[in-house]
Amino acid sequence: MSKAEKTKQFIIEKTASLFNTKGYMSTSLSDITEATGLTKGSIYGNFENKDEVALEVYKYNSSLLSKNMARSLGEEFPTTIDKLNAFVNFYRKNWKAVFKNGGCPLMNAATESDDTFPSLKKQVTQSFEGWIKKIASVITDGQENGEIHSNIDADEYGSLFIMLIEGGILLSKTTEDEKYLHLALDRIIFMIDKELNILSS
Repeated sequence: MSKAEKTKQFIIEKTASLFNTKGYMSTSLSDITEATGLTKGSIYGNFENKDEVALEVYKYNSSLLSKNMARSLGEEFPTTIDKLNAFVNFYRKNWKAVFKNGGCPLMNAATESDDTFPSLKKQVTQSFEGWIKKIASVITDGQENGEIHSNIDADEYGSLFIMLIEGGILLSKTTEDEKYLHLALDRIIFMIDKELNILSS
């Protein structure tokens, strides 16, 4: 990694929590210089403008979440049901850290990404679509190996899981009451056990 690449990565990592907490639109160049200890000239020497910093920070934040999700749905868990339960348990165990860093980076960016910031909106859309596709793929694998009912719409359940989690995070963060997230996670566990899992039928 070149010196310029290292500086760019340093700026991204130092401002990741800042953008997610304060907002992609509200974070100013002064906020960025304060968080990094670098001058405005140094920031603009590595990024074209503040929007480019915001976009790269979003990619960084969403990739961290994606890696954690991939770990939950990975080979460490042998069965499809184990994978789906591990995915839910990730949020059960890590909600405090998620909230401390401003909440879910996808949801935060989604509330800000509109027609005034089309490049961010496009990235957020791709993130959600990729997330749903990943969960749907795991469910499809479960259908193929006989763990999950064959008549289940994998894409529909992938979407429902994301909708429940994001809604639970939003309500819990807004009200400062974790019960809403746990209600959402409990509902997903019920769906896995009673609607998806062949062995529980």
